[in-house]
Amino acid sequence: MSPTTLPAGPEHGHVTFLGAGPGDPGLLTLRAVEALANADVLVAEHEVLDVVRTHARSGVAVVNTDSDPFAGPHPGTGAPQLTVVDGASTTAGNPAVRDAAHLVMEAARGGRRVVRAVTGDPGLDTYAAEEMLACAAAGVPFEVVPGVAAAVGVPAYAGVPLRDAEGADVRFVDARTASDRCWTEVGASDGTVVVSTTLDSVAVAAGELVSAGRKPDTPLTVTVAGTTTRQRTWTATLGTIAQTLKQAKVLPSPEGGRPVIAVVGERSAPARREQLSWFESKPLFGWRVLVPRTKEQSASLSDQLRSYGAVPHEVPTIAVEPPRTPQQMERAVKGLVTGRYEWIAFTSVNAVKAVREKFEEYGLDARAFAGIKVAAVGEQTAKALVAFGVKPDLVPSGEQSAAGLLEDWPPYDPVFDPIDRVFLPRADIATETLVAGLIELGWEVDDVTAYRTVRASPPPAETREAIKGGGFDAVLFTSSSTVRNLVGIAGKPHNVTVIACIGPATAKTAEEHGLRVDVMAPEPSVHRLAEALADFGQRRRAAAVEAGDPVTRPSERRPGARRRRTTT
Repeated sequence: MSPTTLPAGPEHGHVTFLGAGPGDPGLLTLRAVEALANADVLVAEHEVLDVVRTHARSGVAVVNTDSDPFAGPHPGTGAPQLTVVDGASTTAGNPAVRDAAHLVMEAARGGRRVVRAVTGDPGLDTYAAEEMLACAAAGVPFEVVPGVAAAVGVPAYAGVPLRDAEGADVRFVDARTASDRCWTEVGASDGTVVVSTTLDSVAVAAGELVSAGRKPDTPLTVTVAGTTTRQRTWTATLGTIAQTLKQAKVLPSPEGGRPVIAVVGERSAPARREQLSWFESKPLFGWRVLVPRTKEQSASLSDQLRSYGAVPHEVPTIAVEPPRTPQQMERAVKGLVTGRYEWIAFTSVNAVKAVREKFEEYGLDARAFAGIKVAAVGEQTAKALVAFGVKPDLVPSGEQSAAGLLEDWPPYDPVFDPIDRVFLPRADIATETLVAGLIELGWEVDDVTAYRTVRASPPPAETREAIKGGGFDAVLFTSSSTVRNLVGIAGKPHNVTVIACIGPATAKTAEEHGLRVDVMAPEPSVHRLAEALADFGQRRRAAAVEAGDPVTRPSERRPGARRRRTTT
């Protein structure tokens, strides 16, 4: 990537040593988010970038601690430059670690605000203290923003409490740097031991504890990728953990060097974890769910899916473009200002966006709606209007659809309605249900194409292969067009993928394309669709537990297994 020039200023800037937590971006503190939003330079290891970068401002320089971005001036400037990179991890034994403090202080020069982000908490990071001392010695002001330590956050997400009402002793050990004396001390204790280690070194750490005096039948839990949707936890004893990981086909593997948190003691007993495992027991935990919608529309749905433990993958299947002939839309917007309409009805978020953009083009704002009644087809459209500064007068009390809107729409009354005309901005492929219903109620309708929906470009080859090869656990179809467009640009989802549809019409289109519908929303709402998929996942999980089978995702199919049809 090309070098980025940073602004000049005072000789010394400011450094914030920031704890990024154990992996879940939701565990960042408010102070951390504030510091990231104001940063000029972000210094972070590769694994931390995904957690913190979304909160950094646009244009922030990201410095790799494994390489020296200050090796020379950018041609023609004569000033040090920062090379913007997304580098690899800093690890113990890497000679570049010794230069991390130098990079942080160099980044702070010129009055720049630097955020040095580390995994977990800076106070427990191996090198952060040395970097702080270096800043203090050089006169570079700094502050510390604590983060959730992995040794505390991961057991909480694994359902393993470290203390109870008896207040037993808790010891923390980093197996990578622990001395013989340290192992002897924790081995002599009967309290809980939290061990930070790697997947391929768990058995070695367990052996150290047994050698130091712990009984081989002492329970322990081992959690990898804690606090993320890739989290996995195994329960065993000090004497059986090696065999447990082998049977789970975890080791040997290329991922054996991944960091893990092991909790040793009675509090990690299986019975307790089964009761307290709140995170891994979420209804869609770890499910890769395809969300084929326009990018603007998929954000809130993806957030809801994440709350169920899913990993949403947004694939735009519809692109929104202006109408080919804008004159009709221009006349309608002018008619709003001149009092031509009694009502304006919005049937989608995109319709709100189209009208808002046309308003901005003419220098108008929400005040142009004064004296006009505003209708919204559903909650999401209503929210888009509120964000525009308009509170809708009518939102369906029942079904959130054109039919639901018509049920609540008042008939035209010449006594109470001085104007009999409705402005209906909508997509070029919209159905005639609302127009026909309004005319039947006595209204004149200006049915205006506010935007066009066209098929989006195909997703990357990797995504297409995952769709056709069963790499996704579920796909949510929110309209018939999303079915047609997804199949058209990416191919038909694999038979093991759970198909969820927003309503009967969408389900019919899916079946016409050879798809087997497993889930259908009880009403045409994207949020109810997500809820229905979560209910499906919860029942599937409960059935596996009741049968004594391992809880798996749909994509973790057995060779030759057939998926049974279960429609809700």
